[in-house]
Amino acid sequence: MRDIIEGLRKQYQEAEAELSHPDLMKDMKNFRDVSRQHARLREILEIGDRWIGLTDQVAEHKNLLRTETDQEMIDLVKEELPGLQADLEAVSADLELALLPHDPNDDRNVILELRAGTGGDEAALFCEEMSRVYVRYAERMGWKTELMDGTPGTSGGMKEITYAIKGESVYGILRWESGVHRVQRVPATESQGRIHTSAITIAVLPEAEEVDVDISENDLRIDVYRAQGPGGQSVNTTDSAVRITHVPTGVVVQCQDEKSQHKNKAKAMVVLRSRLLEKAIADQDAVRAAERKSMVGTGDRSAKIRTYNFPQSRVTDHRIGLTVHSLDAIMQGDLDPIVNAIHEYRRQEALDANRRGS
Repeated sequence: MRDIIEGLRKQYQEAEAELSHPDLMKDMKNFRDVSRQHARLREILEIGDRWIGLTDQVAEHKNLLRTETDQEMIDLVKEELPGLQADLEAVSADLELALLPHDPNDDRNVILELRAGTGGDEAALFCEEMSRVYVRYAERMGWKTELMDGTPGTSGGMKEITYAIKGESVYGILRWESGVHRVQRVPATESQGRIHTSAITIAVLPEAEEVDVDISENDLRIDVYRAQGPGGQSVNTTDSAVRITHVPTGVVVQCQDEKSQHKNKAKAMVVLRSRLLEKAIADQDAVRAAERKSMVGTGDRSAKIRTYNFPQSRVTDHRIGLTVHSLDAIMQGDLDPIVNAIHEYRRQEALDANRRGS
């Protein structure tokens, strides 16, 4: 383990030297990558140095027990040793986690897309409610949110809504929210009190920067049109809404949130780059592609990853078998009980796989 830590220390010193080189700023993608590597290595080394210090202390105390003749000193060492061993065990676990392979996309901002699926008007209402859940969660985390686009439902709610969320490690924290979210409750329009089941899909895409995805203007078809509100009424009187089609892949994005055509195009390009980055990542990783397709495919209720049961104030994440009875708090943006449990489950999965491979 010491050899690993010292190897990482050498990498850290090399990254530090590279950051001080004036030519690095000429390549912003490389500068960003080196900066992130430098910061990650610093965090690992802080844990590694604690591990080295505690390891040395435990070894020193054990050696004293073998060689010391002063009974008072022996008693003192025996008193201190269990605490040092407990601290070393905890730091060893932290170090094992820190040394797991790191997905650089975890450091990215995200594009969050919510779409109403099965359930008609009720799905659109739930889609809008869940968008507010994530905005409130972002506020709790100190992140910034920006509405990118939205399509109102015919009877309220939102058929589709897209946000950009910016902050520290947003994708790493929210990535497991992708999937079909099912709601069970009595809709406001239900006169007989029957519980209905509806579903929405949520996609969490790592936000791409211009340096990540090379998009040729010749590959784009850009259409402008008049933004529409509920009931078909124009929300403005100019052709400010923008629809962009990436011809080689068939990916289509649109934005009508801003009154300025230029601003709508800029927002649409952010979403387009993020979708193309996600596609590139998925193409490189067949397992992840299959997982995402199964989670965010059709909005079918049977493909659910999570159920929000309003009559029982219960939320169940079906992937990890977790059920919490705090629906009101969750709908106010307190996603920590679920998000933290999923991350602990995924970390344990990664640790187990790493140990099997060792």
